[in-house]
Amino acid sequence: MTSIDVLDSTLRDGSQGEGISYSVQDKIHIVQALDELGVKYIEAGNPGSNPKDMEFFQKAKELKLKNARLVAFGSTRRKDSSCAEDANLQSLLSADTEDVVIFGKSWDFQVTEVLHATLKENLDMIRDTCEYLTKRGKNVIYDAEHFFTGYQKNKDYALQSLKAAVEGGATVLCLCETKGGCMMDDLKEAVETVVGEFGQAVKIGIHTHNDSGLAVANSLVAVKAGATHVQGVLLGFGERTGNANLSTIIADLQLKMGYKCIPEENIKELTPICKRVAEITNITLGAGLPFVGKNAFAHKAGMHIDAVLKNPVAYEHINPETVGNERVFLMSEVAGRAMIIEKINKFDPSIKKSDPVVADIIKEVKEKEHQGYQYEGADASFDLLVRKAIGKYQPFFKLHYYKTSGEIPLIEDGLYAFAQVKIAVDDHLEVAAGEGNGPVNALDNALRSALKNIYPNVTQIRLTDYKVRVLDGKSATASRVRVLIESSDGIDRWSTIGVSCDVVEASWMALVDSFEYKLIKDIERKYQKLI
Repeated sequence: MTSIDVLDSTLRDGSQGEGISYSVQDKIHIVQALDELGVKYIEAGNPGSNPKDMEFFQKAKELKLKNARLVAFGSTRRKDSSCAEDANLQSLLSADTEDVVIFGKSWDFQVTEVLHATLKENLDMIRDTCEYLTKRGKNVIYDAEHFFTGYQKNKDYALQSLKAAVEGGATVLCLCETKGGCMMDDLKEAVETVVGEFGQAVKIGIHTHNDSGLAVANSLVAVKAGATHVQGVLLGFGERTGNANLSTIIADLQLKMGYKCIPEENIKELTPICKRVAEITNITLGAGLPFVGKNAFAHKAGMHIDAVLKNPVAYEHINPETVGNERVFLMSEVAGRAMIIEKINKFDPSIKKSDPVVADIIKEVKEKEHQGYQYEGADASFDLLVRKAIGKYQPFFKLHYYKTSGEIPLIEDGLYAFAQVKIAVDDHLEVAAGEGNGPVNALDNALRSALKNIYPNVTQIRLTDYKVRVLDGKSATASRVRVLIESSDGIDRWSTIGVSCDVVEASWMALVDSFEYKLIKDIERKYQKLI
């Protein structure tokens, strides 16, 4: 298998995406995750651009990495200074990484109109910088910024810029599709030309952006054309529409195209590590991401589900466990009996397709979805529905009443809502109150307060997402709404649903399902440990 060197730029190029900001400790955790995955290079930042990146590189010296090599990123020397006088290059040296990425200009327009340098001055800057770092023991990866635009506008000069980097000692020429607008055929032709001219002396790399939706495709095309070094961001985020998504590229190259990107045994860690990086980044892992998204192996239509239950190859291009993901059957009115049976058998394997309870559940699901419920996005609520239908459910508490009120102006910063709940657990009554920055938040706090002495585990529940959708706008403020709540206890994530003309009532339904699902799963975990 031909090996492909993967360089992950989550901490440098990815951090330029909107809303992305990493602390030094965040960066450390992501480096450890990427090292576990097995990428070769981790481009961890520009030590000359800000104190945080410099602090990171100092702390990173203590890391014991098994697979990856840290890379510091910077630019060629300034046109009016020597390398020894250039503060950016000195910062690169102080980062003390064996490998450095240097970017320079390949497009003559950028040279004359942005750098305000002559074309010869730019070539000297590239050559001098690569030579200066090489003589100080650094392995230089040269990023040819705007290479494909430069190649289209002035092919000879773009190639001269690469030659200057090779003359300076660069070991990798990474061709950057910086604007994200290059079409695959044009990119392929350019890469083949560069491989033919420089491929015997150095490795050729590719770095693409997704402005035309082709970042992954262009990266794969470049590899087919001879590139053996691929750069991107694990989850594809970054400036504008993002960078090439490495989770997709790695899976495609290694599972579909016969290349080796990471250790073979690590491919099963792809989904878990993507989830970990998303969590550290404080973003939701895209459900529709190929290979690693929660919908990557999700099936909804009844005929599809029936076929997959008989043989997954009918609608799945790989086994989801290969990349550490799992098959999901989405519950809906079109799911059919096969789907219902598969769900029910998790609780009671003895139930058959012909049993009356199956028809009862299908009927209830269709009625609920007609009212506005959508169980494909509320796995925990559907779990509870099935348990109730087959007699595997017992409520943890009974509501006597709840009430909420609000007050404007605020009495305290961020607090303008109050809630009170009265619940019964067996013969025990509990009354509790809560404050919050809205009625739902206040209800959540009141319910936790009422339950925490009886069920301490409820304190582990964290609401990670809250969505409200108006189902019928014709009734204006009296419209029916659907509330979806996503929760986590640090181990699992689950989603619950409520539907009502009253947004507070719909939220209460989803909250109760969330708490009860957590309590049920804790009991089952404890039981599994005992056996």
